[in-house]
Amino acid sequence: MPALAGGLALLALAIAATLSRTPLVVAGTNAVAPTRAVGATRGPIGACQGGETIPAGTSAVRMWVTSNVKPRVTVAIREGARTVAAGAAEGGRLGKVAAVGIAPLPRTLHDAELCFGVGRGAQQTTFYGGASPHPQPGEEPSKMTVEYLRPGAATWWSLAGTVAKRLGMGRAPAGRWTGLVPLSAMVLATLLAAWTALTQLRPARRGRLQPAPPIAGAQAVGQPRSDLAEAAAEAMPARRRGADPRRRRARPRRVPAAACACAAVATLSAVSWSFLTPPFQAPDEPSHFAYTQILAETGALPRTSTSSYSPEENVVLTDLDHQAVRFNVAIGTISSAAQQRRLEHDMGLALSRVGEGAGVASPQPPLYYALQTIPYFAGSGGTLLDRLALMRLLSALMAGVTALFVFLFLREALPAAPFAWTVGGLCAALAPLLGYVSGIVNPDALLCAVAAALFFGLARGFRRGLTPGLAIALGALTAAGFLSKLNFLGLAPGVLLALLLIGRRTARGTGRRGYRWAALAAGIGLAPPAAYALVNVLSGHPAFGLLSAGVSGTTAHHGSPLQELGYVFQLYLFRLPGTPAYFPGLLPLRLWFEKLVGAYGWLDTYFAEWVYVLAAALALPIVALCLREAVRARGALRARLDELAAYAAIAVGLLALIGADSYLELPKYAGSYSEPRYLLPFAALFAAVFALAARGAGRRWGPAVGTLLIVLVLGHDIFSQLLVVSRFYF
Repeated sequence: MPALAGGLALLALAIAATLSRTPLVVAGTNAVAPTRAVGATRGPIGACQGGETIPAGTSAVRMWVTSNVKPRVTVAIREGARTVAAGAAEGGRLGKVAAVGIAPLPRTLHDAELCFGVGRGAQQTTFYGGASPHPQPGEEPSKMTVEYLRPGAATWWSLAGTVAKRLGMGRAPAGRWTGLVPLSAMVLATLLAAWTALTQLRPARRGRLQPAPPIAGAQAVGQPRSDLAEAAAEAMPARRRGADPRRRRARPRRVPAAACACAAVATLSAVSWSFLTPPFQAPDEPSHFAYTQILAETGALPRTSTSSYSPEENVVLTDLDHQAVRFNVAIGTISSAAQQRRLEHDMGLALSRVGEGAGVASPQPPLYYALQTIPYFAGSGGTLLDRLALMRLLSALMAGVTALFVFLFLREALPAAPFAWTVGGLCAALAPLLGYVSGIVNPDALLCAVAAALFFGLARGFRRGLTPGLAIALGALTAAGFLSKLNFLGLAPGVLLALLLIGRRTARGTGRRGYRWAALAAGIGLAPPAAYALVNVLSGHPAFGLLSAGVSGTTAHHGSPLQELGYVFQLYLFRLPGTPAYFPGLLPLRLWFEKLVGAYGWLDTYFAEWVYVLAAALALPIVALCLREAVRARGALRARLDELAAYAAIAVGLLALIGADSYLELPKYAGSYSEPRYLLPFAALFAAVFALAARGAGRRWGPAVGTLLIVLVLGHDIFSQLLVVSRFYF
């Protein structure tokens, strides 16, 4: 297929061009170590530091500026009264440093003045530095730490050996060959994705797509019909179609080979991420590992929300320089043979594996951690990093489950568009955010898989009606969601609404049995939280354990419901007139988009600014094609309003929960829950956007556009992994 060949060729050229570039290296510093805070501000501020020696060729200035959400930062380099170079870095980033690009300096500047400005921030901005080595008369005795960066002499190609050496340190398995694992995984994922696209997206003769295969219990597809119209016809009550509902039970359908391919691609991508992300250099992974370790070693849940990790884990975190590396893109992973020997020696000590608290993970339900005890016990004879590596692989398998059910969801939601199932399934499988989160120890991996399965089950129910088997399956998935992560509380109201709507739709053809089956599903789903609360109340504990204690302990913020609603709206979109500016100088909608495009590590690793501009330019036609398909099928959409309303309720519920949790952190933090991984339960809906975009291109161009979308997401995944490599291993 020309689109596939051309897309892969362009991707290969882009990778080659990127690796042929020279990375920025530190050309000089102001010799000030970042040992303490030397200043802080909440509002706009400007200051200058004199006596700076700035090397020739400097094209970026890196300053130790940290905040929960950094504001806009500007720099100007002055020589006497003349400004030699200037630049700005947009706000909205996390981390301990801010790098601001400038025009390359043609010569070395001596006794120059560095002036910087910091815009108004959502939180306090702190400057780190230390004593000035040679203070000038009248100057402050302390300075902010500054580094001057310029392109190095070596390309990324020539640095491959150095990167491979560092990648093989501080992990299990260790060694230079470790880098071959993620490389092999992504090569296999690329080949499998290309083969699947080639076989599933071939147009039929005369530019027409192959018709959808007949579906058990459904009318055969004759003339080409809109996907949405086909699903609307299937959703029509059986009595109105003149069919006997007792004969409409769908026969089991085999899982298509394309769905299995999507699952394999997602697993391979997540495996690659699991090797490239350094141990514990991902959000809250130390806490999630500690939870599993406590459960495995003691058979009990964490007793406290403090970070009372086991001595074994604390030693490993220390040897990995965990605190120094996280949030600081200026510091990579351990890189010397001495550091590796110390780590291996300490992991061989007979240290206690028993801790008491799992930090922020402590209030979470236990299902994910109970599953993780399986690889934990499998690696119990090895080191802590051996166990962590096996636990990450289990999360990677969950990515495969997610992609599988995303494909099956699209098959139910868009029954007349087989090629669109593959487009959406592969785009979900290759999504870097899914691979990143499923390549670490984090319950979001399980919640995403459960949510994808739920969307599939609900779509099946809306299309075919409820049966006792489907009701039990939906109830079990709902129960699993409650047991996976607290974020499911936001999804639950929408899921219950969907069950009610499906029950009503089924009752039109089966009588009251539809409502009884919906009640059965709801009862099974609500059983775990109800039983947990009842046991706690009867034993004299808070109804929801550590969660209740944590919420009741949040007393620093007192706001009205209207103020909270204004904050939640502003967290995702923009400031409403008359409401406080919780994110001054920032557009939250833009922040969410940029984090969805790429924010890795501890949300401290970002692409260059131009990448997000390009991503926005590419997103516009994708959304436009999706809307084009929706407009074309607007009549069918009206027949499926109840189904769409259910999906919208699920989405709004989770967004409201995230916003409410973030609001509780005020005034200490603002936007503390604006993390894109919390949106992963919507993977099926995101995939539907890509599937509809491919359909929106029309029958003639749909397969080609779908193929290019797959290649686009593949490139996004590869370059995201390269970004992580450059952050930690150079």
